[in-house]
Amino acid sequence: MTSTARGAAFSDVDETLIRVKSMFRFLEFYLRLRGEPPATYERLTGELRQAALEGAPRDEINRRYYRLLRGESASRLTAAGRRWFAAEWESQEQGLYLPEVEEALLAHRKAGRALILVSGSFFAPLEPIATDIGAEKVLATRPVIRRGDLTGEVLVPMIGRTKGRAVRLTAPVAGLDLAASWAYGDHSSDLSMLRAVGHPVAVGDDPELAAHANTPGWARLTAGLVRR
Repeated sequence: MTSTARGAAFSDVDETLIRVKSMFRFLEFYLRLRGEPPATYERLTGELRQAALEGAPRDEINRRYYRLLRGESASRLTAAGRRWFAAEWESQEQGLYLPEVEEALLAHRKAGRALILVSGSFFAPLEPIATDIGAEKVLATRPVIRRGDLTGEVLVPMIGRTKGRAVRLTAPVAGLDLAASWAYGDHSSDLSMLRAVGHPVAVGDDPELAAHANTPGWARLTAGLVRR
């Protein structure tokens, strides 16, 4: 690592930076834009929930989600994502962002660290969030697009261990020092990302993640307090 390398702040998005699950809130919004009845959303997400209850891995659930968007226009989804973000911002009485995480990330940015979002979600809901928070890069699930439309397939779901690999691969290309970097996550599936940096921060009350946060050098961000 060269002397010019700087630190970064890597952050999960859903239920870490924002209060909601962006993929599902966006899907509900988008189906409504298309004129679909509420029952359509309930049916589609019910199938995903049932698969999860039957033990389907998180990365498989992620893939199944994107199959729901087969044939949709990427440009139309992008435009809908901006509208979704504006509507979500207005509807959240307590604000869309979790204030403690937002404050921490903005402090990192002010200190000159690269702000990078890492999420299993995709470009439609993530791009307006990244623009608003000032993220330099987004590491996300990438739907396959042909002739402007989503095929329903993805390259690699940005879930679990893939997050850690993405962080490690990004660091040398972007000139980042992972030992001098922070990462924020709310679920045990974020562990590989958190372990990749020198300053991991467990957000919220996930029991498995909280157990790891007792490790020396880890921090917890919950109930308005950072606990070491």
